[in-house]
Amino acid sequence: MARTNPAQFIQQTRAEVSKVVWPTRREVVLTTVMVFIMAALTAVFFATVDLGIRTGLEIVLNMFG
Repeated sequence: MARTNPAQFIQQTRAEVSKVVWPTRREVVLTTVMVFIMAALTAVFFATVDLGIRTGLEIVLNMFG
């Protein structure tokens, strides 16, 4: 592997960073909102499943106890 001196490394790094396509503010906001919505939907789903399992177990345990 060839060694690169620090000046070449910095030059190559700047060249690579200039190729990066940064998201717009609107894209960042929309993506963030979508993440929060999906997190909320997931929380509601798992809370509902948990409630259903708990209710089912209470019914089964009350039948035998």
